[in-house]
Amino acid sequence: MVDRYSAYEAMEQVKAGSVRLASCWAHVRREFIEVGKGWPELKDWALGWLHRIRQLDRINRRRLKHPTGSAKFEPYDGDLRETIRSTQSQAVEELADKKLRDPCHKVLESLQVHWAGLTLFVDDPRIPMDNNASERKVRGPALGRKNYYGSGALWSGRLSAMMFSIFATLCEWQINPRRWLLRYLQSCAASGGKAPSDNGPLLPWNLTPSQLASVRAVESHTNLLAA
Repeated sequence: MVDRYSAYEAMEQVKAGSVRLASCWAHVRREFIEVGKGWPELKDWALGWLHRIRQLDRINRRRLKHPTGSAKFEPYDGDLRETIRSTQSQAVEELADKKLRDPCHKVLESLQVHWAGLTLFVDDPRIPMDNNASERKVRGPALGRKNYYGSGALWSGRLSAMMFSIFATLCEWQINPRRWLLRYLQSCAASGGKAPSDNGPLLPWNLTPSQLASVRAVESHTNLLAA
């Protein structure tokens, strides 16, 4: 799931076909917003396209509320496919209009270029329509990377990567990172100020139910990562 950074297209795995790029509708939406704000006379045109994108998202959300292939899933799946077809037809029709303004032409041309990646979610409901979730996940590291002490040092980069990996694992287990780190540091203190020789008992999947309960989040671990 990616934005439209051109470097992704140059990846060997993409060229070989072993990796497929699912494009992000949120990035497409931004381009229509920019046209509407940059050219007031094109605002209605941009709003029309924003409405189409919102309709796609609305139908897909309703589709995803039901198991794939179920009786309740199928009607929404059919609606989504029909809306996708009409959206593409609208883009092709407008691109054929010689009177279409350049800003509109540029956005629709980009839409067509990335159409295959933008529609992968139709046949595979596991694929999201946008990469907003992944961007939110990396927001903490991305915002902090220039502020961390020694950000230009290799050891600092490795330490940051290691810590964010640990935090992400703890969050997946709904463990409060502060409480878990306190437990780890207490183990270090018990080992004479050194890392424990055996970290196994500290790993989330090795904790007993009572141990898990003692380190489960009370304060939001999401807020900790954002901080």
